Amino acid sequence: MVAGPESGSGEWARHWQYAELPDLDLLRARYVRHTFPRHSHEGYVFGTITRGVEDVGLPDGTVVHAGPGTVVMINPEVPHTARAGVPEGWVYATLYPSAQVINDIAADTTSLRGTVGFTETSVMDPYAARLIGEVHRAAEEGNALAADTVLRVMVARLLSLHGRALPARVPRSAGARDAARARAVLEGRMAEPPTLEALAAELGTSPFALLRAFKKQYGMPPHTWLTDARVRAARRMLDAGTAPAEAATEVGFTDQPHLNRHFTRIVGVPPGAYRRERARTYKTGRDLPT
Repeated sequence: MVAGPESGSGEWARHWQYAELPDLDLLRARYVRHTFPRHSHEGYVFGTITRGVEDVGLPDGTVVHAGPGTVVMINPEVPHTARAGVPEGWVYATLYPSAQVINDIAADTTSLRGTVGFTETSVMDPYAARLIGEVHRAAEEGNALAADTVLRVMVARLLSLHGRALPARVPRSAGARDAARARAVLEGRMAEPPTLEALAAELGTSPFALLRAFKKQYGMPPHTWLTDARVRAARRMLDAGTAPAEAATEVGFTDQPHLNRHFTRIVGVPPGAYRRERARTYKTGRDLPT
């Protein structure tokens, strides 16, 4: 098990990928002091708490208190935070399947079409929670057939109970269009982004109007979104075998310690540990139980 960001507090975490299921990331962890800042994921999140309580903060300001038997479901690009809900923290198992995996299962098992999502962030479903744990166990044992089967059964169950088609996210208002244009600029100049004032001037709007529009469209201000985007880009580079120091420079962090800090806060493990797990998976063609 990989030591967590605060191993002295009894925290531990393992974020890895099973080579036989390349469109799925897995995380098992215990966190006590660690907090996840506002961030989002390109794919879906399915998590279950086995001990303690996790507090998940949502864009509307509500907080979900998730305990044992609960399944947390977060749709792609939904900003959220996470922290311990009790002093002893929380222990959980989480699955991060790609959007393609979930939409393929939906097309095969439901009448939902397009991009699908889930109507609830948190549901009490001990059976689905147990299936999440079984996916982890099967992957750790190298049982690809079981891991894939149980994953699909779990997702199909949650889709049948809580699934819906997500509306197309088309920027209709002038503010939404400015936010989308600002996002494109930040993606293209990730290593050397403009100031908020310069970005607003380039788009023909004011700094505060752009700030309001961006937060409304993406659930976080531009600088927070950019940090999240940099960590995503760094993950892709680490997946490809890039060294953390080189990835830090390429995505626009001042140095590797800055990458380490932001990466650990958002992903839940340091970039070095993340890269080692990837290297082990790709070298062996399958992962081994810990």
